[in-house]
Amino acid sequence: MIQPTIYDEMYEAEGIVRPQYQTYSDWLKGKPVDFIKQKQREAETLFTRLGITFAVYGDEGGNERSIPFDIVPRILGMQAWKTISEGACQRVRALNAFLKDIYHDQDIIKAGLIPEQQILANKLYRPEMRGFNVPGDVYVHVAGIDIVKTNLGEFYVLEDNLRTPSGVSYMLENRKMMMRLFPELFSRIPVAPVDHYTDVLLENLRAVAPAGVSNPTVVVLTPGSYNSAYFEHAFLAQQMGVELVEGQDLLVTNNTVYMRTTRGPKRVDVIYRRVDDDFLDPFAFRADSIIGVPNLFAAYKAGRVTLANAIGTGVADDKSTYIYVPEMIRFYLGEEPIISNVPTYRLDRADDLKYVLEHLPELVVKEVQGSGGYGMLVGPGSTRQQIADFRERILQSPANYIAQPALALSTCPTFCDTGIAPRHVDLRPYVLSGKSVTLVPGGLTRVALREGSLVVNSSQGGGTKDTWVLEQ
Repeated sequence: MIQPTIYDEMYEAEGIVRPQYQTYSDWLKGKPVDFIKQKQREAETLFTRLGITFAVYGDEGGNERSIPFDIVPRILGMQAWKTISEGACQRVRALNAFLKDIYHDQDIIKAGLIPEQQILANKLYRPEMRGFNVPGDVYVHVAGIDIVKTNLGEFYVLEDNLRTPSGVSYMLENRKMMMRLFPELFSRIPVAPVDHYTDVLLENLRAVAPAGVSNPTVVVLTPGSYNSAYFEHAFLAQQMGVELVEGQDLLVTNNTVYMRTTRGPKRVDVIYRRVDDDFLDPFAFRADSIIGVPNLFAAYKAGRVTLANAIGTGVADDKSTYIYVPEMIRFYLGEEPIISNVPTYRLDRADDLKYVLEHLPELVVKEVQGSGGYGMLVGPGSTRQQIADFRERILQSPANYIAQPALALSTCPTFCDTGIAPRHVDLRPYVLSGKSVTLVPGGLTRVALREGSLVVNSSQGGGTKDTWVLEQ
């Protein structure tokens, strides 16, 4: 099997430095290895001291970990960012239109562009949302769109995260860390700022408050401190200057949501919720939920509170729905996709299943409703036994999986035990919808720290690095 050429984002052929990295490369040449090592140690110490952590589900120790951080930035030129920005915003506009449609007229189903069962039989579809008009027609207020660059230097969307996308706190903390460690670089290189993200987020959340509310109260709803992304929930609430609440802090009276305070109940108008649909309201969804708010859904349907993201968005980030997003862009926007999908096989189709089972060592297989790098097989990096075991899982429930080629992801220079070496990366820019559809110039670059690995998820041994978008 011929191995594809890997696209190195810093170097062209013959070791020529690409334009966006030139100033950084000149600076790096003047720094001894010990200096870089010391800065890496400082970063690790500071992240631990600041409590920037995440928890890994299934970790027997139950311990929180500092997410691995790499001090070598990923640098994107203006043209590359233009493609990413326009492509990600286009995608979110289409996905918002799709969600409105499937909970109202279902024109895309009537047009025969997506099978009815793909939507109505999907367990993430919420029939309770049929006919309900969400404020501003915005279902996805925060989206994380995972984008990769391949060996030909082209961008592809790997997946859409529309329910409770996480990781933006690391984007913001990574920038703070780099500015603290290398202030001189920011005076030399025109890096676009990202620190206004929470201002834009708060402005958009306030913009979708219930009708008639002129000065809305916004809160962040967390499942609690045991959640893997609790640091982020607390961080975003603090940065926006709003309250971080748990279900027990809220109550619903006469279809109105109130927050318990030392001065008595205070009305809540917008909830940026980091709790999954199933657990939001024990009266409407899972009765055994102890982290939800009784009667919250009734208040929502009465138009007395806005939930961000809206209930029922999960059907649009299901990996089997992902296949249809290019058609959504054409159908709802009348445009061609700016960034393409990765070619994808649906295993509920006999021909696709046959091909995938014959080529498992070459493919990446994912659960359609999985996340965080769990429930997936990376064929090229798996043992024969792992492939055989996964084959059995597929055969038990083919419709539960999709498969994609193992893309030759681009690499960025990364600080490793042996010095600076290329490692595979992806990018998650965060698209915000409210008054408009926008994103700050940056995103969370995730890096596979193990040599040759394509798995960038922090829960699977990946790390993060700061993403620099050049302003000129």
